[in-house]
This record gives sequence, C-alpha cells and structure tokens, in this order.
Amino acid sequence: MRWIDTLEDAAADKLPEPLHRYFKQGSAGGISVGEATAAWSSYRFRPRILTDVSTVDLRTTVLGTPVDVPVLVAPSTLQRQADPGGEAAMAAGVAAANSLLGVSSNAGTTFADIGAAGAPWWLQIYVVKNRNVTLHMLDAAVAAGARAIVLTADTPVVGRKEDDGPTVWEAVQPGHLLANLEEDDYLPEDLAKADDLTPDVIGWLSERTGLPVVVKGVLRGDDAKRCADAGAAGVIVSNHGGRQLDGSISTARALPEVAEALVGTDVELYVDGGIRRGEHVLAALALGARAVFVGRPALWALSVAGSAGVTRLIRDLGDELEHAIRLVGCPRVADLSPDLITR
Repeated sequence: MRWIDTLEDAAADKLPEPLHRYFKQGSAGGISVGEATAAWSSYRFRPRILTDVSTVDLRTTVLGTPVDVPVLVAPSTLQRQADPGGEAAMAAGVAAANSLLGVSSNAGTTFADIGAAGAPWWLQIYVVKNRNVTLHMLDAAVAAGARAIVLTADTPVVGRKEDDGPTVWEAVQPGHLLANLEEDDYLPEDLAKADDLTPDVIGWLSERTGLPVVVKGVLRGDDAKRCADAGAAGVIVSNHGGRQLDGSISTARALPEVAEALVGTDVELYVDGGIRRGEHVLAALALGARAVFVGRPALWALSVAGSAGVTRLIRDLGDELEHAIRLVGCPRVADLSPDLITR
C-alpha cells in the first residue's frame, strides 16, 4: 500500500476525535469534499510515444521562487494540535523538500518562528471586518519574510458544518490559534469575515505589503479574469477543500475554464483539492496549473511523522509525478500541455 494512503487512518489513531473530524470534514452534506479526489481520477491521458525521457525535470518557479517539485503545502489551521512544533515543524518539512508553504492567518506559531525554519512561505489572509486587525497581521508577515499574500476570497461567511459530537473548539489549547495577534487588541466581532469585498481589495493588499497577491477560491473563468484585471499575480482554483458552499464544482472540473480565461496574461495558476497521486499532479499541470497545493495529506503526514513526514509526502508525490511524466512522454513539467488529457 502507498504510504500516503495509510496516513489518514494513522492520524485518526493519534489525534483527538474532534480534531480528526475537523481536519477531515467538509461543509453541510459533504458532497464537494466527497467527490474531490474522484474528479481528478476521472481524467484520462493521451501519452506520446518515442520521446526521449531518459532525463526528466520537475523543477519550476512559483512567483519567482524555485522549487524542486511542483507540490506545495496549503495553508491550514490548528497545526500545533497535530504536532507540538506546529507550523514551524511543517515549514521544516517543506524546507527539506525544497518546496513552499502556505501559512494560515490563524496560525498558532509566530511568523518569525515559521520563517526561521527556512521554507519560503506565503501568508494566507482573511480580510476581516476590522481592517486594522488585517493590517497588523499583514505588517507582521512582511516583517517576518512572507513572499506573497494569498487572499482567501470564498469566505464571506464560514461554511456550515454539521458536527456530531464535541467540536474541535472545545479542545483547542491556549496559544494554538492566532499567535500573530495580541489577544487584548481585538474583540471577537473584529475577526468576523468581511462580507463586502470587491476586486479593489487586491490592489489594497498589494499596496500595503509590496508583495504579489494570489487570490484563492476561484472556480469561474470570469472571476479569474476579474482578479487578473485587478492586479492579481496568481489565482488558486479552490473550493476550500469542500468546506464552504457544499455542492460547489470540483477543482478538477473548474481548472480548464479558469486556465482558458487566463491565456494571454502573466497570472500564475495554481490548484488544490483532492490531489492524492502523482497522476493527479500530472493532470493539473497539463491543464495549466503551475503547481498544486496539498492540504489534508500534509496535516495527516505532520500528525503521523512530524516534519520528516511532510518531507516524505512531498517527495513521494514528486517520485510518482516523475514516473508519470516519463510514461506520458514529456520530460519537463514546463512542457506539459492540455492535449495530453481527455475525459
């Protein structure tokens, strides 16, 4: 059995039940989270033959940062509940694989400690109703070396969860959430998600930080174009891991339309959601993604084997991708193209 396929069950044996359920669950009836992986597996390849694949190259750059393999780690919360080292341990695992990390604005580790682990990182930000809270976090991230800002754009309100039993919030330990804010500086209502955002927020974030802005939560081509026109440096095709509007289109199905909308721009395209195999990564890259993000598998790996588990996860997916691109007849990820894919 593939190691990645053992991780969720192994993590379930180690994690408190409410935490494992929180990491795993989608919103409402779980339709979107349930179909994410199968959607990637529904693609079929059209391999080229008689091509020289004696040497392959998985390297790429993401907003100018070189990575050894186009598999990045998505931002996620409560990592210190999964491993005592939390985001710093995740970052160390990413650094060892020469990849890149998305850091949640809810992180339970200071940005300085995350940066000290050596991985290049992007800050995922929720713009909240009290913009001063958002500004404080942005400034702290810039000071600690964040290389981009990832605007989560699909969360005007938090998706409804249908919990059965104690919720994770009853078990979260003090200090394991929002470590980059001073608790005395805000009230709970200050942290409510902003529900009045427009594309203008992209320029606001860029001007404040001087960093490229990547918009996460894009599922439509017209929205991708609006983001590009507003100055986004990248977009992430994402349905929030199936945790927002249940029944949202899978990222595997949304990716081609978004890629088509961005043709002729210099906006970089990424995708997350349900990616579990090197063949899934291959499909995403062939359809136009520059790299993929993995979320839950990284949490399971961190829970089971700490930073070394995160490194192994990225390398295992990279090894599978290397094998797959040899078989598809394209020795460089930069040369993958949609004609290699059909449904």
